Amino acid sequence: MGREDQLEEREVLDSIFPDEITDISETEYRISIALDIPDDDEEPPVLVLTVRYPDEYPDKAPHLELSAPQNATPHQYLNIAEDKEQLLQGLDPTIEESLGIAMVFTLVSALKEAAEQLVLDRKAAVAKEHEERALAAEREENKKFQGTPVTRETFLKWRESFMKEMEEARIREEEERLAELKRARIKEPVKLTGKQLWERGLAAADQEDADEDGVIAEEVQKIKIADN
Repeated sequence: MGREDQLEEREVLDSIFPDEITDISETEYRISIALDIPDDDEEPPVLVLTVRYPDEYPDKAPHLELSAPQNATPHQYLNIAEDKEQLLQGLDPTIEESLGIAMVFTLVSALKEAAEQLVLDRKAAVAKEHEERALAAEREENKKFQGTPVTRETFLKWRESFMKEMEEARIREEEERLAELKRARIKEPVKLTGKQLWERGLAAADQEDADEDGVIAEEVQKIKIADN
């Protein structure tokens, strides 16, 4: 009974996969499974499922192997050598449910769907990571334009710093002003007014000197006239 079921299934598979199925022996064959990945710029990945019937098939599960076509271009989101164990183990529930009936077409459909979903999940994960990085970069950029929230503590801290800066600026200005005054006194002696001279007792001395100079000049003039 097992062998008759195997032959019957094999004929059905020929009609479904006329270009994708290749016989290895009377009880073993390979099926190429091309994945459909929407919005994918890469060459669609292809899985090669090798099926070998045990004598008791379909009451016993078929032997399955998964590989990539020879010289196939690796896909960014699917590595068959690394992912085959996960994909084949994912078929176990389907095999358990299908024991006793022809199951290869069901297994091919389940394998194709699982592989496509794996690629889509990985693409979505990468896209999400890129989006999170972009949002993180945007948040960092926005921080440059956001002020610190004002609270009583932050205001008091700012006020203390501001007052300190103002006091330091006042001291610097005062020191600069005094230094400038000092330099001005050295370079340009202050000329006192007549009132200031009188108040300081300097006016009388200056006047006496002037009077003495006048008397001497007058005596000299008299001597010159007498000589004539």
